[in-house]
Amino acid sequence: MEAPSPTKPNDPTKPSNTSTTLSLEAGPAQASPLRKMFAVASIAAGIQFGWALQLSLLTPYVQLLGVPHAAASFIWLCGPISGLVVQPIVGYYSDHCTSRFGRRRPFILGGALAVAVAVFLIGYAADIGYAAGDDISKTTRPRAVGVFVIGFWILDVANNMLQGPCRAFLADLAAGDQRKTRIANGFFSFFMAVGNVLGYAAGSYKGLHKMFPFTETKACDVFCANLKSCFFFSILLLLFLATVALLYVKDKQVEARALDDATQPSCFFQLFGALKELKRPMWMLMLVTAVNWVGWFPYFLFDTDWMGREVYGGQVGEDAYANGVRVGSLGLMVNAVVLGFMSLAVEPLGKMVGGVKRLWAIVNFILAIGFGMTVVITKVAEHQRKMNPAAVGHPSEGVVVGSMVFFGVLGVPLAITFSVPFALASIYCSASGAGQGLSLGVLNLAIVVPQVRIHFLVYLICLIHISERLIFDSGSDTLNKE
Repeated sequence: MEAPSPTKPNDPTKPSNTSTTLSLEAGPAQASPLRKMFAVASIAAGIQFGWALQLSLLTPYVQLLGVPHAAASFIWLCGPISGLVVQPIVGYYSDHCTSRFGRRRPFILGGALAVAVAVFLIGYAADIGYAAGDDISKTTRPRAVGVFVIGFWILDVANNMLQGPCRAFLADLAAGDQRKTRIANGFFSFFMAVGNVLGYAAGSYKGLHKMFPFTETKACDVFCANLKSCFFFSILLLLFLATVALLYVKDKQVEARALDDATQPSCFFQLFGALKELKRPMWMLMLVTAVNWVGWFPYFLFDTDWMGREVYGGQVGEDAYANGVRVGSLGLMVNAVVLGFMSLAVEPLGKMVGGVKRLWAIVNFILAIGFGMTVVITKVAEHQRKMNPAAVGHPSEGVVVGSMVFFGVLGVPLAITFSVPFALASIYCSASGAGQGLSLGVLNLAIVVPQVRIHFLVYLICLIHISERLIFDSGSDTLNKE
């Protein structure tokens, strides 16, 4: 079932005012072969390999550097903020880029190189901090944390430089063909699953650092060395896939616009104008996407940490916690496998249920059930530890299997989340003659704004909790003195 267009295509016989909003539709006249879309979509595997490492290992890693658990979630705020600012800007300038290499390829190449720099800083944060004067015998290593945060900001900016232009490139290649647009986004989601499988597999393997003996140093223990080794593979994979895709798939050069640049509104004026003129289908798409990400973002941040703390009952630095994180990485790999198969099945399943929009509605109920499973699994694991303290670090087989089922079930709605909203946004914006880069940047607002709000809500809760602890400790000290 084809998605309905929110507006009719612009009539070329009538004057158009689209230059004041999301203008610039300059994609190829005919849709490109699927093999070219497949090649461009493969870059997602390299992007997602690094994301998988972030999501599974970086929250435990920053806590090893001495960042408190509550503050660790606040560091992740740089991702939504960079997405809020960077992706619309990159989308706008890639829409208007007149480079002889094309509109999207320069940004994809620049993003890939920036990822390599960022990953190096993150992997070597402990070593750089130690060289700069950190005392590794202390709990907190401020210089290492500083290097990590800088690298993390660069990484999030670079990822937004990559993902937006990649998806816009796919939409350009589809040239308004709704079926190929959905298939191309399915390819992208599939390769995200491939990257997830590789990333989670690498993150769950304890002996990876033995391939790179130099990674284990005085400031960087085995866990840190494994993370560093994983990032080496991430850099190589991303640069290889990006190079192959950019050499194989040509990006059409856009001629300089006849309209004087002085009369063109700025990026943010175009963005605000686009939001003002959005039709009802696009607003509904953004609303559902925003509600989805209210649930997804905490899951992405704390999935392995949840396994280490709540399911295995450990604390950072303990064997029980480390075992939980490793099993959580295995669960994420199961999730990625389901995601991969489901990504290839989106189009046929959409036809079976009467359209991809109806399919999206169905899987949202699956998403709600999946998140409800976390409460059940946590309570069962807590009860087992209460009845048998020896169960700390050794949950029952039923709890572990239930956790794996939880991760697997969430792979179904995740495949839809990674493909259908972006395909619908491309279809709606093609129908209105909009630039794909800035259009997808508008959709990205529906993803990052909920994340920012969640971060501030978590931060507020943490401040209240810390204040209560300080008041309680102060009262205890007063009573002891009396």
